[in-house]
Amino acid sequence: MAMSSQQSIAVTTGGCLCGGVRFEVRGPLLDVIDCHCSKCRRFHGHVAAYTATNRENLVFIQSDTLQWFRSTTDETPHVHRGFCNNCGSSLFWDPRGKPRISIAAGALDAPTGLTTTGHVWVSQRGDYYAITDDLVQYDKRLARADG
Repeated sequence: MAMSSQQSIAVTTGGCLCGGVRFEVRGPLLDVIDCHCSKCRRFHGHVAAYTATNRENLVFIQSDTLQWFRSTTDETPHVHRGFCNNCGSSLFWDPRGKPRISIAAGALDAPTGLTTTGHVWVSQRGDYYAITDDLVQYDKRLARADG
């Protein structure tokens, strides 16, 4: 995480595996929440670890390969999931119309300074693993996107 010399704003950088998507977050990030819902597990191949920021803080430096997927058949029909259409990196969870956008924590360049603080949608946790930490667990969602 670098500091911008103009206004001393924390700037965090990140991107996909192939470099087709690069972004900066010019402002604070929330700590990481692990999502165990069935959609995130399919999108990421396992649990999704997301941070979030106010959407005006997210600035795309390169987005040539950024693609958005919207599933209209699940309980989150207004959510768009952003990924790189070249390397397949899962990058964003965007609840359109809300103040915040979630960013896959693994897409951020180190050091992030972030901490994982809890788990959501544990009611949909996969049957092939256990949650073994003492972090807070929510059966459903935690409405961080609402601001």
